[in-house]
Amino acid sequence: MDIMRQGVQAVILDWAGTAIDYGCQAPPRVFQEVFGRMGVPITDKQAREPMGRAKRDHIAAILEMPPVSARWQAKFGATPSDVDVDRLYQLFLPLQKDVLAQHCDLIPGATDFAACCVKNHVRIGSSTGYTRELMDVVTPLAAQQGYAPECTLCADDVPKGRPAPWMIFAAAQRMGTYPINTLVVVDDTPVGIEAGHNAGCWTVAVIKSSNELGLTLRQVEALPEHELQARLELVRQKFVRMKTHYVIDSVAELWQTIQEIDRRIAFGERP
Repeated sequence: MDIMRQGVQAVILDWAGTAIDYGCQAPPRVFQEVFGRMGVPITDKQAREPMGRAKRDHIAAILEMPPVSARWQAKFGATPSDVDVDRLYQLFLPLQKDVLAQHCDLIPGATDFAACCVKNHVRIGSSTGYTRELMDVVTPLAAQQGYAPECTLCADDVPKGRPAPWMIFAAAQRMGTYPINTLVVVDDTPVGIEAGHNAGCWTVAVIKSSNELGLTLRQVEALPEHELQARLELVRQKFVRMKTHYVIDSVAELWQTIQEIDRRIAFGERP
């Protein structure tokens, strides 16, 4: 029989940059490869800016950036169209699938957090901007490392990806968890946090492993501490300006945050 706990009922985590793939390395590399093949190179920053969105939407957002749109028009003699978005997306999918398996290492602390959730009867769901086909690569590799959320909602499972709240609602429905204000959304991108706000959930941003910082674990460890803290502060303030409920360095700090939200819910607070 399920035990109905007081406080947080479920946590819905993002994948790349939050639970796996420290620094969210896989998608930007593939986006840069795809645009490079078309003769319209993009920077790492441009590749990362729309991160968290459904991948077709992500491509469309890159094409809407004025510098990219201008380079596209110079190359092809016309502004980018929906046909161009589709062409890039079809090129993106197989390349991303090939790269994904190399970027499925769990972020330190993810399995410990999952164990705390199981022990304390907190359900774990997940959502992602990846398609179901791509997640079919990711989920078995994560499970082999001891991380297996109860459900995973993908961008192509719902009518619209982030910042729409539909993946969050669908995950809550599949887990049978409610009310929605007892759910916590954990993400490393602004659009993911925006989706959490739109759903009416508590929101937690992780920043050290995030797409926003964009560094591998090795790069983070190699940075002088003062430089690392300065970069983290810039990312932190970005999420603070979004009124994210909690901004933490790592998923390793997440269980402590859940306990704090438990106390706030006990006092009648809502997101």
